[in-house]
Amino acid sequence: MHRWIALYKNMKIKNKLSLLITFIVVMAFTFAVIVQQYAFSIYDEQLYLKSSQVLHLSSSAIEAELERIDQVSFTIMTDTQIQSLLRSISGSESDYDRLIHSQRLVDLLLNYAGSEPMLHSVQLIDKQGHTHDAGNVIPIDTAKKQHIVQLAGDAQGAQAWIYPDDQDAALVLAREIRSYSGTLFDLNYLGTLIIRINIDKIVKKSASEDGDLIMISGSDVIFPAVPPLNPDEILHSITSDNGYFTQELEGQAFFVAHSRSGNTGWTYISLTPFNKTFSQVIFIKELVIIVFIVIFAVAILLGIRFSRGLTRPIEYLIARMKLAEKGNFAQAGVLPPDAAPVGMDELGLLHRTFRLMIERINGLITENYANRLLIKETEFKALQAQINPHFLYNTLESINWIAKMNKQTQISDMVQALAFLLRHSVSLKQPMITLGEELEIVKHYIIIQKFRFEERLEFSMNVDTRYDRRTIPKLTIQPLLENAIHYALEPAMTPCHISIHADEDEGAFRIIVEDTGPGIPANMLEQLRTGEAAATGNGIGLLNIDERIKLAYGEDYGLQIDPVSGRGARIIIILPKETEE
Repeated sequence: MHRWIALYKNMKIKNKLSLLITFIVVMAFTFAVIVQQYAFSIYDEQLYLKSSQVLHLSSSAIEAELERIDQVSFTIMTDTQIQSLLRSISGSESDYDRLIHSQRLVDLLLNYAGSEPMLHSVQLIDKQGHTHDAGNVIPIDTAKKQHIVQLAGDAQGAQAWIYPDDQDAALVLAREIRSYSGTLFDLNYLGTLIIRINIDKIVKKSASEDGDLIMISGSDVIFPAVPPLNPDEILHSITSDNGYFTQELEGQAFFVAHSRSGNTGWTYISLTPFNKTFSQVIFIKELVIIVFIVIFAVAILLGIRFSRGLTRPIEYLIARMKLAEKGNFAQAGVLPPDAAPVGMDELGLLHRTFRLMIERINGLITENYANRLLIKETEFKALQAQINPHFLYNTLESINWIAKMNKQTQISDMVQALAFLLRHSVSLKQPMITLGEELEIVKHYIIIQKFRFEERLEFSMNVDTRYDRRTIPKLTIQPLLENAIHYALEPAMTPCHISIHADEDEGAFRIIVEDTGPGIPANMLEQLRTGEAAATGNGIGLLNIDERIKLAYGEDYGLQIDPVSGRGARIIIILPKETEE
């Protein structure tokens, strides 16, 4: 604890102010976030409750529609005409009479089926097992028909539900029809009523369009025929008759609302993608957080700027005092270039007093050694004047004239080549020259080296004159020849061939310098950049040439070292095509 206290005491004033402002802003930001999260949690709770209520209303509407259809089934089974026709069909011995009674029965069933838009069909299985159909009928195989008759019988007059399967996507209601006449209830079996219900239509009419509705009875899926998700993954999370929760299903978050019917015992489940339903709420939450973060960042920046505005004049004054301590009174008497104008407050008066003091001290010192500096500068300029390039050129011209007078052509040629190289190497006025001028430097350099190495130096140059007007950084090719002579020719006892040629394609213009020496590693440039390989010699190195080309034309150009099979080095100068004039 004492360490932190000491650290705070020794901290700069601007850091103390910035820390204080940051602490205040963080506390305000934390309080705002807590309040915002609490408000949104209440809002989310209301949304969840509303979604659950919507599901309850939808399930109630579906139950009411099914209850109305159940009442229709009761009306059909108690219809006196249907009762009479079923008794007549079961007691008739004539096939013709049974056919007539069956047609009348179908007409009655058509009235019921046609008046109910939520029904697919109405079917009656009489006592003899014959089926009488009305509406949009699909065949029922014998096994399923026996199963339906058995379920209706087990229900003892109440409705029996047969859930959709692969053969039939309709919800089926089945009831036994037993005879009665007036007040006489003999309850003899007359047949089984089968009503196929269009559950899809009922759901679309009664349920909300938001989310996916699943109706389940035990392990049987009532609706839809193909559930969007496996209901078993949801059922194990349901612990009450009504409620809601969020659950991760197949890698996606869903809002799940569930309601269990007290009449049928069915479970209604509403699945809604969480991001879809609450996208606006999530957006508002994220927007509020982003706004808070922006305000927080702006407040911190403004606080830091405010603290720096207070402490920057003190820092400038301390920096000037350090300069005066080192004896640099000239710089200590002026403000740095990036310093803001000093006001006329206490700090401003302190700056002004310090500046006046430094000016007086600096004036006294200047008087003592100003003359000595002037003498030194004069001596230095005199030494510079002694080294005059024109004197060297005139001397070389004199040597050339004497050589010609004595008919020493070799000495004359060497002196002329050397003078040409000196004029073009020493002059820095033109960093870019034409390729023709660069090749002229190369020719004079080779003239000098030929006198030195004679037959050991084999040189060839094949560059089309149409490339002469292209521009190139000065002293690009000649240093490569110097490297080839130094590393390939000098160590060898056998002749060394050095060649220069040029070509171009759609992408670039290339100048290739090759020799038959020991070769250069392909990654030499990278080793020079990283320091793995040290540059030797006093001339212009490979890395220098590469950097000058990149500086002139861009990173896509420069030097490239190609590995050559066997002995030899191959260095390619890559230049842009548009340099042609």
